[in-house]
Amino acid sequence: MDSKIFKAYDIRGTYPDQINEGDVYKIAQAYAEFVKPKKVVLGKDVRVSGPKLWESAAKGFTDAGVDVVDIGTVSTDMMYFAVAHLKTDGGISITASHNPREYNGMKLVRENAIPISGDTGIQDMRKIAEEGKKIEADMKGTISQEDIMAAYVQHCLSFIDPPKVKDLKVVANANFGMAGIAAQQMIESAKLPITLVGLNDTPDGTFPKGRPDPLIPENRGETSELVRSEHANFAVAWDADADRCFFFNEDGEFIDGYYIVALLASIMLRGHKGEKVIIDPRMVFATRKAIEDAGGEWVMNRVGHTFIKARMRKENAIFAGENSAHLYFRDNFFCDNGMIPFLLIMQELSVTGKKLSELVKPWTDAVKVSGEINFTVPDPKAVIEKIKEKYTDGTQDETDGLSVEFEQSRFNVRSSNTEPLLRLNVEAYSQEEMERLRDELKGFIEQFTS
Repeated sequence: MDSKIFKAYDIRGTYPDQINEGDVYKIAQAYAEFVKPKKVVLGKDVRVSGPKLWESAAKGFTDAGVDVVDIGTVSTDMMYFAVAHLKTDGGISITASHNPREYNGMKLVRENAIPISGDTGIQDMRKIAEEGKKIEADMKGTISQEDIMAAYVQHCLSFIDPPKVKDLKVVANANFGMAGIAAQQMIESAKLPITLVGLNDTPDGTFPKGRPDPLIPENRGETSELVRSEHANFAVAWDADADRCFFFNEDGEFIDGYYIVALLASIMLRGHKGEKVIIDPRMVFATRKAIEDAGGEWVMNRVGHTFIKARMRKENAIFAGENSAHLYFRDNFFCDNGMIPFLLIMQELSVTGKKLSELVKPWTDAVKVSGEINFTVPDPKAVIEKIKEKYTDGTQDETDGLSVEFEQSRFNVRSSNTEPLLRLNVEAYSQEEMERLRDELKGFIEQFTS
């Protein structure tokens, strides 16, 4: 078994060389040994290798005497919902999120959809799985099936007041995952007056247009073009497992997830002054201001869904947002969800009568951003240490990687938890200062690239 598949907050690798049926069987057995559940939810995303890996995981569980609830092909946030809604002892989704089609993996949670990370069980399970000890119960577990789509739809709709939603035309790019089906069912169930212009909305685990990740700029063109040709009010795009969502304004311009966090924080804090909101340290000028202006309290935390959720529970935070477009809600079991932000923004556009560009304008005007810039370097930690030594004139913070803040600008540089990359984000109160600092940092880091 390749130990590199055990990541900071999930299990992920290329199929079948890094992760295969035998590995998944052992990991399911290790989960059974470590968590000791009686019943678990088991789902999968649309990937071609999903059904075989699902079967192996199910056998690993049932051999160990654990009952399995088969929820079928789902988005990751549907798995989270199913675990909490069905009150099982935990769950796994067979998924590799936004990675290319040759990848697969597993996202794992305990009861109430509490995530299992490298710090809270993934590495323990690795050790058990690598031992290869087979666990066979006298009484094998059973497999039952549960269609949770209708309950999931109603849960997501509970975050809005459907009669407030007015006529809107929306481009929806599902990137061949399950999001298109879920979005259509929500619109039909609540009789929302929405014209949904679907794009890549038929599930297809071969991902015929490449890596299913809207965060990659090259993947945004067709969404932008369709907004303009259809004269749509806005667009939404999801990654393949639909636990992140991204937005484009009425002109087809991509809106950085950072500004969406600011917008949603301001919405969620209405009537909830004094509540806490968790943000990540990659960029903070806009989100801090949005939270403070809405009467909330911001709390900075390490990047990564398992770490964010743990901090949300500790602080009882009403909302959390990562600039990567993971968006979390206390009333969604402290989990991220790709549909709730879509519904909230549709309602906000309807109630205010504003365009999406106008809703985010207070922050897009005030703070200019570089977008995430990635570098392949042999030793990311060593490069971060060099940057730390160079920028001693700013206020430094090491919540995640290194953040350095000046009066008019700020940057964060950190190692990726999922890929061999060094990630840089720069923000400033003027475009000129952002570009100056960005270019200076790029030139410095490129000395160390491989």
